[in-house]
Amino acid sequence: MQITFNILHGVAIVVAIAFALLIFLTGKGDAMGGSSGIRTTFKGKAGFDDFISKTTLILGISFMALTLVLDILNSQLTRLHPGA
Repeated sequence: MQITFNILHGVAIVVAIAFALLIFLTGKGDAMGGSSGIRTTFKGKAGFDDFISKTTLILGISFMALTLVLDILNSQLTRLHPGA
């Protein structure tokens, strides 16, 4: 079970870094402005924005799920080995 915990911990770190980089690299300065702008399909812009949006959603949900699984595994590991 410790090996599974270590592997999932590594995956969670990779997902967290990818999620943070995606947010920082695609962040727009007017995110709090309330105006979403005009969506256009000129040169595939709307398709790329949809891809980034879906990727951000998937990475966010994956990070949350991995964090919950890691918490459950950690509580089971500490119950099995209380002094370790």
